[in-house]
Amino acid sequence: MNIDTTAATRHFIELEETFGAHNYHPLDVVLERGQGVFMWDVEGRRYYDFLSAYSAVNQGHCHPRIIAALTEQAQRLTLTSRAFYNNRLGECEELMAKTFGYDKVLMMNSGAEANETALKLARKWAYKAKGIPEGQAKIIAVTDNFHGRTLGVISASTEESSTKEFGPFLPGFEIIPYDDLPALEAALQDPHVCAFWVEPIQGEAGVVVPQAGYLAGAATLCKQHNVLLLVDEVQTGFGRTGTLLASHHEGVRPDIVILGKALSGGVMPVSAVLADDEVMLCIQPGEHGSTFGGNPLACAVAIASIQVLQDERLPENAERLGQIFRRRMEALAQTVSCIRFVRGKGLLNAIGIAPKPDGRTAWDLCLALRDRGLLAKPTREHIIRLAPPLVMTEAQLDECCAIIEDAVRAYDA
Repeated sequence: MNIDTTAATRHFIELEETFGAHNYHPLDVVLERGQGVFMWDVEGRRYYDFLSAYSAVNQGHCHPRIIAALTEQAQRLTLTSRAFYNNRLGECEELMAKTFGYDKVLMMNSGAEANETALKLARKWAYKAKGIPEGQAKIIAVTDNFHGRTLGVISASTEESSTKEFGPFLPGFEIIPYDDLPALEAALQDPHVCAFWVEPIQGEAGVVVPQAGYLAGAATLCKQHNVLLLVDEVQTGFGRTGTLLASHHEGVRPDIVILGKALSGGVMPVSAVLADDEVMLCIQPGEHGSTFGGNPLACAVAIASIQVLQDERLPENAERLGQIFRRRMEALAQTVSCIRFVRGKGLLNAIGIAPKPDGRTAWDLCLALRDRGLLAKPTREHIIRLAPPLVMTEAQLDECCAIIEDAVRAYDA
């Protein structure tokens, strides 16, 4: 039976609506293929991807080197569990440890799992190394954070959509304002504080970039008070902001780095926590783990993903194109009334969109972008995150800027 194009899209949307949980609100586009900076829907329409699966596909969709590593390893061995050694985990850990400059790597699956791992590691260190009485360790988090959706992680959230009707929550967190060093210094006076947990740029909150020196100042304060600095680089890592890690913009070396998303080039869930021996070896056999964490397939993919990032100099490309992009968007903002702000680093950027008197919002602008061949999504209602794969060329970026400019001017009219 022939299905017309509208019916084809509606068919797949209705399947998800009928049989899937309603925990997402997607744009009405049904995607079936991706390559590099592009995705195609079931109607055959091509789009520029300006979300990159929340920065999971920094290396572009279906990068041939990553897919080759995936398929080769998938035909040999995919999973052993950590009940046994495998021949891929050690070389993956070595590459990551040397690439990021840490003694040890603990591999998991999702970014939320990696954050949970970092929290457990910090608490273990608190009791074994710092000498905090058991059950009294505190971790400082910040307002508007986003570290995932697990119950432990949302116990430190200030976002109602993450917390409403999900309590009771895990104790042991203190929340302070983001980008506020005096507030951090005051919180660190408590001797039971073992860690400060923070994103170098708050992606889900709308690409909130702190003032220059914030992360470096936090690192100094943590060191002075013998507190671990936990930096969540799940969304900001792997070149997204123009350096290998966003922490590197200020020369900061966190005590614990949390990685995920682009560690697999968007192929499968792979995450990791990095720390030195003093911290990592506080956890002993049987105290933490995951059936799929460090599996051979994930390791093969992660190795290829890191090598692609390095060989293609993707952080440098993100830095160069990000500057071009923000200049274009800032120039656009001077000519329209609907752009409230432009902000970001590298190719992690956002524009704030004022709602229109006729009821149109950033959602409607994203629909207009979709209709022009570019996919983006609002966050926090009035902010559009704009984050293409780092393999984008300057010519492609120029075309995308023209699409955005056209859509914004039409929205503003």
